[in-house]
Amino acid sequence: MPFKSNIMLKQEEIPTHWYNVLADFPTPMAPPLHPGRSNRPAGDLSAIFAMNIIEQEMSPQRYIEIPREVREIYALWRPTPLRRAIRFEQALGTPAHIYYKYEGVSPAGSHKPNSAIPQAWYNKQAGIKRIATETGAGQWGSSLALACNLFGIECVFTWSR
Repeated sequence: MPFKSNIMLKQEEIPTHWYNVLADFPTPMAPPLHPGRSNRPAGDLSAIFAMNIIEQEMSPQRYIEIPREVREIYALWRPTPLRRAIRFEQALGTPAHIYYKYEGVSPAGSHKPNSAIPQAWYNKQAGIKRIATETGAGQWGSSLALACNLFGIECVFTWSR
């Protein structure tokens, strides 16, 4: 029997919630380290992140609703194909099935708009008018620039070589 090597969700099957792996950890993770001090209050993150992003990052909830506006933008290129790496399985000689998501169909050609879009949305909700970042190969910078443009936020980034 032939096997399926390309799986596509239907538009209506796109998830409406993010899964938060932190909810399933046996013990909570330590808060992020502050680079200049040994104490670690989450408020220290507010210098670089909007509070609604910090709340989501630290949330103990197992599922976090994807905002409707974010899902509407995701629908421009999602769902993305799930592909089976058949030749890789054969090269490894494994009976396991190995799958990967093909994110080359996104506007930036990578998975990075998947996080840039909600980051820009959450910043917009918090009243942030400008986001600055750095990028290496350019995919993060172009993803964040796209996201900021979609939500009317100024985006400034430096490109490191």
